[in-house]
Parts: sequence; structure tokens; C-alpha cells
Amino acid sequence: MDRDTPVTSARNDLIDTLRAFALIGVFMVHMFEQFEIYWVSPRENLTHALITTLMMGKAFSLLALCFGLSFFLLMDRSARRGEDFSRRFIWRMVLLALIGVAHGLIYRGDILIVLALLGIPLIPFYRAPTKVLAGAAALFLLQPWMWLQIAIAASGAPWANTPPNHWIDPALALYQTGDLVAVLKTNLFESQLTKWWFFIETGRLSLVFGLFMVGLMLGRGGFFDTPQRFVVQRRVALAVLATIAVALYMAKPHLTALLPAGPKPGMARVAAGNLLGDWFDVTVMGTYVLLIVEAYLGVAGKALRLLAPMGRMTLTFYITQSLIWVPVFYGFGLGAWKTLPQATALWLGVGYLVVQAVIAQLWFRRFAYGPLEWLWRAATYRTLKLPFLKRAA
Repeated sequence: MDRDTPVTSARNDLIDTLRAFALIGVFMVHMFEQFEIYWVSPRENLTHALITTLMMGKAFSLLALCFGLSFFLLMDRSARRGEDFSRRFIWRMVLLALIGVAHGLIYRGDILIVLALLGIPLIPFYRAPTKVLAGAAALFLLQPWMWLQIAIAASGAPWANTPPNHWIDPALALYQTGDLVAVLKTNLFESQLTKWWFFIETGRLSLVFGLFMVGLMLGRGGFFDTPQRFVVQRRVALAVLATIAVALYMAKPHLTALLPAGPKPGMARVAAGNLLGDWFDVTVMGTYVLLIVEAYLGVAGKALRLLAPMGRMTLTFYITQSLIWVPVFYGFGLGAWKTLPQATALWLGVGYLVVQAVIAQLWFRRFAYGPLEWLWRAATYRTLKLPFLKRAA
């Protein structure tokens, strides 16, 4: 066999199901946000409370976890063939970053470029001892540098109480009324800078890398390959994570209130809220993952497996969601942000996801990969020998 020809391997439907849940959650948050326009004038209502509490940050965290897991699977499969995938993985991340740049022109909130650029530093951790991985994961998830920032801001240091850069975001108003050219221009650089400041200043960047580590460790331990081996550990972890999540939700307003509200804008409280929010997102996401595994191995397994094909097309579906719905909400298209009620948008999102699930089922009856997945994989291995159509049995 040609050394540059990729070897196909059996899919893990549980992992693909988790990817599908990440895709579903991210899309529903996007529909709630009207692809970010909502934040021009957010409304504190029941829908806002439910989406921000149950989905926002959790779907994104699951996506990061799945990315770390996928990194391990790629590296491990190549290692089993006696190959080092490191250089090819770097090239794969370059390709993903280019896709993210193109996608980011239409939707500033693109996450692909963040995953790609943070993915490259993962490579040396592939061979690191598990204790090192666990320590690195704890470091990036606990974010002690944010504790230092909170302490300095609470002491009243003026520089630590400067409003964050991402609070200045003129692009949102532009998305409401601007034409396509104006949106493309601002999304090329200015809006991307705002996004990166958001990831840095809220701790999201650290959170993503920490979840990469967790996904890598779960892959190394075979957690999703043979989840039946970890029944006791799963259920203990489920109880612990759910308890911590509830405790964080209830304690967050009281803990942040202990910090000084000034000098304005009171960045000690803001930073503490961000940090506690990050931990809440991770613990809720972990609870979701363990509940999905329980359901998958139980009576709901057959139903959940129907979502697995969506998980095999996450890249294609993630991009097409923006290409279809950004013009629906933005001013250069239908401008539906003005007239489409939020609840209606969410129900439309549910219907659209059902359509995607059906498309995925039909697609994989004939094709081996999603269209963008095939292009990305073929470019990764720099070969067109990768089969696109399924061969007849």
C-alpha cells in the first residue's frame, strides 16, 4: 500500500453521537443568538435563562473535548501503522485554519481557526505521561492566573479594572444593517480581533486547551471504546460532576458578591464570574457526556445511534449552518433579526436539525465521507485515492 494513502478504520458510533450533540448544541445557541446579533439588546426572559444555563458554553466545551479525543485517535491509528502523524497533523491544522478563515468571513464566531491554532501545541503532549496530562489539564481548567487577576482587581489596581477589550464591539450593529461587503471587510480582521480578545479575557482559550487534554486522556484510556469497563467510575463521576455543577450554579452570585464592585466596572466580580462560569460549563458538559453514555448503553441506544451520521459530517454541517442562516438573520439578507421571534427561531432550528439528521442518514448510504470531510482528509494526505463513494458489497 502507498505510504501516503490513508487507511480507513471502523467508526465509533458513540464518539460520533457525542460529536452530533456538540453540533446540535452549538447550532441551537447560534439560533438563539441570531448568530450574535441578539447581544445588541439581550432580553432577560425564560428562553434566555434556559439557553444560557443549559446550552451556552456546554456545547462548545463538548466540541473541544471531542477535538482532543479526535487528536488522540488520529495520532494513535498512525502510530499503530508504525507512522508518526505529527507533521501531517500540523498540515491538517493549517488546512482547518484556512477553512476557518474563509468561514469567518461570513460568520465572525467561527471556532475552527481557534481549534486549529490551539491544536498544534497538542502534539508534544501525545507522548507525555498521563500524570503530566492530568496536571496540564488541571492547570488550564483551574486557571490560577485568573485568580491572580481577581486578587489584583479586588485590591483596586486601576490597570486590572480596565474594561475588557471585547466589550467594545461595533460589528454587532453592522451585522444588523450592513451590506455584504461591509460584513466581509469587518470580519476579515477587526471582528476577529474582538473574538480573540473574548477568548483570552474570559478564560475560554485556557478552557479549550484544558479540554483538549481531557479528551486526549479519555482517548488514551479507551473510555469511549469500552465504556462498559468503567461503570463504577462513570457513575461516581456523574454524581460528583452533577453535584459540583449545582453547587456552582447556586453559589456563583453569592461568591461574586463577596468581591468589591468597584472601582468601576468592578473587574474582580467580572473575572470571578467568568471563572466560575467556565467551571460550571465544564461540569455540566461532563454531566451531559456521562448521561449520554448511560443512555447510549441502555434503552435509548438505538435512538441515539441515529445521530451518529450527523457526527460524521460535523464540518460540513457546521459550515452550511452559517451559510444558510447568517443571511437569514443579517441585514444584507432577510434581516430576520427584526421580525423573527426568538422562540420561533429555536423551533426552526429544531426542524433544520431534523432535516440534517435525515440528510446524514441518506448521505452515508452511498458516500464514505461528508463532502467537506472528504476534501479535508484528501488534502491532509495529499491524495485523491481516498474513496468518496461507498463500494458495493
